[in-house]
Amino acid sequence: MIFNIEQLKKKIIYRSNYRGTKEMDKLLGAFTNKYINELNDADLIDLENLLNIDDNNLYNFYVGLNTNIKFDDNNINTLFKNFKYTMDK
Repeated sequence: MIFNIEQLKKKIIYRSNYRGTKEMDKLLGAFTNKYINELNDADLIDLENLLNIDDNNLYNFYVGLNTNIKFDDNNINTLFKNFKYTMDK
C-alpha cells in the first residue's frame, strides 16, 4: 500500500479535532498532538482506525467502562488508554 504519510497525518489531526463532541475533540486532539510525530506507519494506520470508532465507545474504553466493540491490543490503544489529559488553564 502506497500512501503519503504527511497527508495521512493531516487527515488524522483534522479527524481528532473535529469529532462532534467538544470533550472528545479536546481529548483526542491533545492525544494526537502529543504522539503524531513519534508514530511509525503502522501506528498511524492504527490511530486512523481508532478515530473511526464512535465517541461513546472511545470514551468508555478510555475510562475503563464496557464497550460495544472489541479494541485490538496494539500500541495506539495502549497509549490512548494510558494517556493523561490535562485541561489548559
